[in-house]
Amino acid sequence: MDQDKRLHQLPPLQMRLSMRSDCPYISGRTEQRVAVDISENPALHDELARAGFRRVENWVYKPVCPQCQACLPWRVDTKKFTPGRNLARINRANSDLTRSIGTIRPTNEQYRLFLAYIKGRHHDGQMANMGRDDFIAMIENSPIETFVMNYRDAEGRLVGCVLTDVQEDGLSAVYSFFDPSEASRSLGTYMILDLLKYTQERGLPWLYLGYFVSGSQKMMYKSRFRPAEIYLDGFWQPYDG
Repeated sequence: MDQDKRLHQLPPLQMRLSMRSDCPYISGRTEQRVAVDISENPALHDELARAGFRRVENWVYKPVCPQCQACLPWRVDTKKFTPGRNLARINRANSDLTRSIGTIRPTNEQYRLFLAYIKGRHHDGQMANMGRDDFIAMIENSPIETFVMNYRDAEGRLVGCVLTDVQEDGLSAVYSFFDPSEASRSLGTYMILDLLKYTQERGLPWLYLGYFVSGSQKMMYKSRFRPAEIYLDGFWQPYDG
């Protein structure tokens, strides 16, 4: 039985349809989402995640763009994943970093890093206008088990963070941010590599990386992490693109 059919056996979900807006990934297209508030029933999260939904605060959402299925939910097979030569080089370049797992209680240090990241990488993006309260809500407002993975250099300086959800079948990278002045480290890629390692250490089969859009430069980095599956036509299937 596929995931969508199991969801149909649950009590009716109160879904909301967003207004259409410009698509951030494909020029000239519009984006529309269906969203569900799971704050009263967080147990729904894992079923919805396995059906291709993503979490933002107490909401889970899924694109339902008219005449478009470009956004493909992407998860990496942690048991079969092995970093290639380039990814192994990135691992070595960051061997001085230390990982620590923190609670979802944002700190001033994390907020300063987030502001530097947004200013350096996404100053014209959807999150450019986020203030301190928005940042706190993004981190703290989770109805499910969530943690922040922190990375520090040899001097103890915070250089990267990944907000991560815990699911029954894996981990889900919700949002990451890092020091944009450390471009040579490829920190975004490294943190995914380390999160894959941590997912393996926990004995979990999947690392969920959100949506993949073929042809989108913003999303191409995800294709480096394989073997992977996409959720399409109601079930997960190997990605062979």
